[in-house]
Amino acid sequence: MNKIQTYIAAGTAAVVMGTTVTSCGIYKKYETPQNTPLTAAYVEARNSAAATDSAAFGNLLWEDVFTDPVLADLITRALANNTSLKTANNNVGIARAQLKGARLAYLPSLALAPQGQGAGAAGSGLTWSYTLPATLSWEIDIFGKLLNSKRGAAVAVERSEAYAQATRSQIICAVANTYYTIAAIESQLAVSRSTALLWQQSVSTMRDLKEAGRLTEAAVVQSDANYRSVLAAITDLEVQRHHLDNTMSLLLNVMPQHFEVAADAQLNVPSMFVQGVPMQYLAMRPDVTAAERGLAAAYYTTASARAAFYPGLTITANGGFTNSLGTLVRNPGEWFYNLAGSLVAPLFSRGQNIARLEAAKLQQANAMNSFESTVLNAAAEVSNALTVYEKSNEREKHLDVQVEDLTKSVEYTNDLLVYSSGTYLEVLTAQQSLLQSQMSLISNRLTRNQSIISLYQATGGGR
Repeated sequence: MNKIQTYIAAGTAAVVMGTTVTSCGIYKKYETPQNTPLTAAYVEARNSAAATDSAAFGNLLWEDVFTDPVLADLITRALANNTSLKTANNNVGIARAQLKGARLAYLPSLALAPQGQGAGAAGSGLTWSYTLPATLSWEIDIFGKLLNSKRGAAVAVERSEAYAQATRSQIICAVANTYYTIAAIESQLAVSRSTALLWQQSVSTMRDLKEAGRLTEAAVVQSDANYRSVLAAITDLEVQRHHLDNTMSLLLNVMPQHFEVAADAQLNVPSMFVQGVPMQYLAMRPDVTAAERGLAAAYYTTASARAAFYPGLTITANGGFTNSLGTLVRNPGEWFYNLAGSLVAPLFSRGQNIARLEAAKLQQANAMNSFESTVLNAAAEVSNALTVYEKSNEREKHLDVQVEDLTKSVEYTNDLLVYSSGTYLEVLTAQQSLLQSQMSLISNRLTRNQSIISLYQATGGGR
């Protein structure tokens, strides 16, 4: 603090009635606490060059990650029309307007209050008097009341910008997630409808073998029941497909409509070489930034609560033009002016100020807890996404082989049933196993795609 602030702070000890509040805390700028290994690692990562590495997955443009032209068009439309993103951007504008107001509070305020009146007695005309005063008031920010208000407004802007970025990232990834889920449903529908045709033919084969005396009615009934189960599953998939269309419509802020998505749509992204959960990935996340900015806002609220213990100095100047001088009315009028200063110190509100300070400190502690929790949750999300991505790739290799083997198994059991000693139960079991394996392969590919999308969002993608 400068000399005048030090002098006045020392001279106001009696005014604040012996309070233990220290004045230095009201001038210091916020710095991220590094009193725990977690926060210390966060500060180091945030300040490192790796946090702004353009090659990092979270720093890639969404156009470079989601290259499917149909999906890119949907994301562009969502970013232009989504109401949640519009609201988040409006909140940024509100915060910036409030910051502008906090900055303008440093400037003097000027007020004009023109007055006029007429007076007269019996037998005489009216005598008019007027005053054209101007009042200039300027609050001198000795103890940082305006300073902390401005700093708090500045971090509020940064916090709202981080929330807007988090909303943008969520919308991008939600559209991509919905798109590839639709593609998976389309793929499952294609497999189910193809399977239904094959199983319908199998029912006919069972009936022919029954007529030939090779099988009983039980085989026909069981085969038809399996065929009906596939038809029922198709209706469930069609309902899911309809729901996903509505989800996409909501994201694009349009009336419900049908979206054409290719069943073979696949997400291919640049190779990712990530070991563990680097703190740099967490430092880039907008929700982590927002939580840290929330901690900064709580810090300045506490500083403002400390500043309330100290007096406020206001300089006031009045001046203007009038023809009313006491009991006389003179024309032409004359100029008048005066200058005054007031120092207002809290005397009887000390208890309230102490209560406000205690509440502000506890709110700051809660903000610290929320920040640390956000960092830990972010670490868990990144770790989960990386693990799912890795394991889904491994699982897909096994499922590919399984589908290939079961496809052969269905062919072999059908041939054995028609030409040799195979049983209808073997055929039904092989058909059911193949369908289940095909569905698992499609679901696993969707899981892989979703893990990539989750990782992109978890690392703050979509800037």
